[in-house]
Amino acid sequence: MWATGHVEAAESSLDSFEIRLYETGGVMVHFKINGKEKSFEGDPEMPLLWYLRDIAGFTGTKFGCGMALCGACTVHQDGDAVRSCSVAMKDVNGTSITTIEGISAGPEMHPVQKAWMEIKVPQCGYCQTGQIMQAVALLKQNHNPSDEDIDTAMSGNLCRCGTYQRIRAAIHQAAKELA
Repeated sequence: MWATGHVEAAESSLDSFEIRLYETGGVMVHFKINGKEKSFEGDPEMPLLWYLRDIAGFTGTKFGCGMALCGACTVHQDGDAVRSCSVAMKDVNGTSITTIEGISAGPEMHPVQKAWMEIKVPQCGYCQTGQIMQAVALLKQNHNPSDEDIDTAMSGNLCRCGTYQRIRAAIHQAAKELA
């Protein structure tokens, strides 16, 4: 039902893209993405992932399973890691969403991103944005995580290529830089 009804779209720039879906039961939602005010009017049950990728153009957030089991779609909602495939648009009203595109301030990469590059964590790379978002959330809560802390926090993020040891090493390296 997310793509039904009469759709009007206007775009003056990607930052001000707005879509209005006129159908019974639509809601108006106001929130922030990467610090910028956004609004959405439409199906309250539409997953945040679809809004991010298909409407707002933040394609760094990936679709993996659609059931919050793999972590590829991980973003931050008010600083907490969430699976955007299972967060309904009605549940983002009044919150702040951060995507992989918004974790670093300015041209400098976030320390987790730097560590990912230095350790050469990615193999195929598909899961990496979700892995990085989960790692950033972990390091906000725990500035010096043990291997067990990392394994527990990252357990919901799957990597088909099996780069878990490099992920752990990169998180330890980023923790040292953030200290």
